[in-house]
Amino acid sequence: MISLTKKDPEKTAVDLLVYIVARTDDKKLICARDSIRKRILPVWRAGDFSGKAEEVLLLYPGSAPGAKAGDIKAKRLLVVGFGKVEEQPDPRREQLRVAAGTAAAQARKIKAGQVLVVLPDFTGLAGNEVAECVAEGLVLGNYLFTKYKKPADDEDVPRQVEKFLLSGGTFPPSLVERGLREGSTAAMAACVARDMAYEPANYWTPAHFADFGSKLAARTGLKCTVLDKADMKRLGMGGILAVNQGSALPPKLVILEYRTRAKNPTLMLVGKGLTFDSGGLSLKPAAGMEDMKYDMCGGAAVLAAMQAVAEEKPQGLNVVALVPATDNMAGSAALKPGDVITHYNGRTCEVVNTDAEGRLIVADALAYGIKRFKPDAVIDVATLTGAVIVGLGHHRTGLLSNNDALAERIIATGGRCGEPLWRLPLGPEYTKQLKSDVADLKNIGGKSAGTITAASFLQEFVGDTPWAHLDIAGTAWGFTEKPYIPAKGPSGIVTRTLIALIRTWQPLQK
Repeated sequence: MISLTKKDPEKTAVDLLVYIVARTDDKKLICARDSIRKRILPVWRAGDFSGKAEEVLLLYPGSAPGAKAGDIKAKRLLVVGFGKVEEQPDPRREQLRVAAGTAAAQARKIKAGQVLVVLPDFTGLAGNEVAECVAEGLVLGNYLFTKYKKPADDEDVPRQVEKFLLSGGTFPPSLVERGLREGSTAAMAACVARDMAYEPANYWTPAHFADFGSKLAARTGLKCTVLDKADMKRLGMGGILAVNQGSALPPKLVILEYRTRAKNPTLMLVGKGLTFDSGGLSLKPAAGMEDMKYDMCGGAAVLAAMQAVAEEKPQGLNVVALVPATDNMAGSAALKPGDVITHYNGRTCEVVNTDAEGRLIVADALAYGIKRFKPDAVIDVATLTGAVIVGLGHHRTGLLSNNDALAERIIATGGRCGEPLWRLPLGPEYTKQLKSDVADLKNIGGKSAGTITAASFLQEFVGDTPWAHLDIAGTAWGFTEKPYIPAKGPSGIVTRTLIALIRTWQPLQK
């Protein structure tokens, strides 16, 4: 889908040739090639293009101002505004993704089959960083999900770009190739997570999670283990079993393992795989319930990240992923408010609200995974609480952790990836809100601090293991709209952050 070319961009016959241009403080234009800058100067002088972020100028080389017949072989020339170059590296990386996403959107609009993008050289970033961010923006911005749509004969059908080419310009080809490879791998993984989330709940069930894991393992050499309902009963996974009581579909616990050496540190990922959440007997309102097919986005992100791990085969690290998968339905045997259940680690829980089910299944996976795999660090990803949307909106993922170094590392990595997080506190005062009169815990802590008390519940199942909880309920869908992030539908959030963490993983200080 995307590859490096060493050909002269202006002598390459493609459907669309793309240059990214920035503007200076005095509103002058910066472009990788002076010939392109001169070509767009008349338009700039006329005030029709200024180089602002997401601004585009589409020219036809044979008739554009200053053009000479045949000097550009591309059918079309697209100039994309970058805006003023930001001072800090992370915002500059995001500017590149936005510009590339803008180019991809324009290319789809004009139905360009082959698109050549020239990497800009004015950002101050290394060639691999520029290529990585541009590749991410192109792949993510080119994304479409049309599996279940049959357009009318007269409908203008959207079409994805078939092939992207990157021209590295003055950057070392080896750096550009590395960045292109890493950017496209991470972006394709995020697209896989989007695909899973877009699937309706009748076409993405716990069995589909298990099937995805099994096929990925068979294709790449990962080890896949799927625990079924009988296994869960034998192991005492009362949380997953309780949530599944009202369902016609059996639960699954999907486990993927990437192993290097036993002495290497192990990072464990846990992703909530709630394939549909009706709320159970604590039924959700009908309005918007169709979006509850997205309640498995944590599981999707974790499995998609494992796809990238299998492809890249990082050294010096073992990675284990667990996805507890079920739906939450209101069948005749459904869990009832007031019921008491026993989790894998023996802790009992009074279920006050059956719509606070995610923490019940993630708790079992955390307790089981930590006991079995003895990880050096754990990250769980879950669309856990509506409260995180109240607190942070749809712009930042909530992060809660028992380890400062791990939290800081995740926040820094998310910033580099354009997937920002915000840390919320934990403490015994919040855990007290979970005190039950009849069990060790109750599954909700009241209206106040809902995101924090949900994480406090999970904290009861991790012990002293360094752990971070990512609440993606506000960012898994409806995330901040950007040219490479759809206004509606799943974002694939934290998939790229997890991949970047794994690529750069260093043991936590003890």
